[in-house]
Amino acid sequence: MAVMAVDADAVVVVKERLEAFAGEVLSAAMNRPVQRGNGGLYLRGLLEQGARKSLEPMVSRLGGEADYQSMQQFVADSSWDPALVVKAVAERVAPEIDVEAWVLDDTGFPKDGKDSPGVKRQYSGTLGKTGNCQIGVSVHAVGARGTVPLGWALYLPEDWCADQQRRRKAKVPAEVGFRTKPELGVDLVERAAGWDVPKAPVLGDHAYGENTWLRDRLDRAGCEYVLSVGPTTKVFEQGTAFAVPPRKGKDGRAPWRPQPDRTPEPIGELVSRLGADTTQTVSFRDGPDGEPVTSRFIFARVHAAHGWRDDQRRSGWREGAEVPPREEWLIAEWPDGHDQPTDYWISNLPADTMPDRLARLARMRWKMELDYKQLKGEL
Repeated sequence: MAVMAVDADAVVVVKERLEAFAGEVLSAAMNRPVQRGNGGLYLRGLLEQGARKSLEPMVSRLGGEADYQSMQQFVADSSWDPALVVKAVAERVAPEIDVEAWVLDDTGFPKDGKDSPGVKRQYSGTLGKTGNCQIGVSVHAVGARGTVPLGWALYLPEDWCADQQRRRKAKVPAEVGFRTKPELGVDLVERAAGWDVPKAPVLGDHAYGENTWLRDRLDRAGCEYVLSVGPTTKVFEQGTAFAVPPRKGKDGRAPWRPQPDRTPEPIGELVSRLGADTTQTVSFRDGPDGEPVTSRFIFARVHAAHGWRDDQRRSGWREGAEVPPREEWLIAEWPDGHDQPTDYWISNLPADTMPDRLARLARMRWKMELDYKQLKGEL
């Protein structure tokens, strides 16, 4: 195997660029020179060669530049806001990658013991089973030229939040309470929406797409989404009429809530009724190298069926109003050779969105996997 020589001048240039970058982004959150210095050294330690990323071997690799006690204090007790660092990185990198989507997801970090914040036996998609781990919720901007994190949040299970002794030992701040993964995810999306980064539709798997509160919250916040759902998710088909029924008799209050002229149905049943003859063959770029992909899809306009009466109340519907639940896209991929669709999505993108864009966004979530692999492995 040929071994390429390392250009010493190139190494110096890369080191200088890394130090300049670290100084720029760390200064957003760290106002003390010692903090910024240790932060830059810690970043270098993460990026340099070496299988172990714990502090002692990192300091050893950094040689005389790093002091173990000072670095230990920086890692364990130094107070600074990591969100400001994420913001600085995102605002610098996101404009360079041609952002196409924001991906909301979570991942497991296998952990031994029970003292690390949030660690317990819980299901992890990373493990593919229940195991001892921490769960992190994240939002990443995904583009044609790369990806960049927009936010991370540690999921603290309810029993962790209620255990004051464990909280004190793990230094969990008093203001941190129990939040579900969808609640953590929406907070990350809304926080990033206030930054100077390109906005894009939010993508997510079943755990987020089937959470109707999350879809409502994103829609009310003006965020577009293409979220994966299962075949049992119910919708009203297009053409459903919503009208206030006539008053029955003279006594009592007159009806004011619009009623649908039919019942909602699972999207799996609706798509099966539409049939494979209604599919469209769509080509779009997907895959690690952006290679062309062709598949069959059904695109149908539907009305969100979940909690539609609650939606009326939340939206301030008044007597006599005739506003139906919001209209959305139902997307179903039905590949050749399959007797039924393989995947379903719900999206609030505009009605004139082109099929190839809908299909591409629906299939784009996989790009997160490389981020997770690199962040948890190489770093």
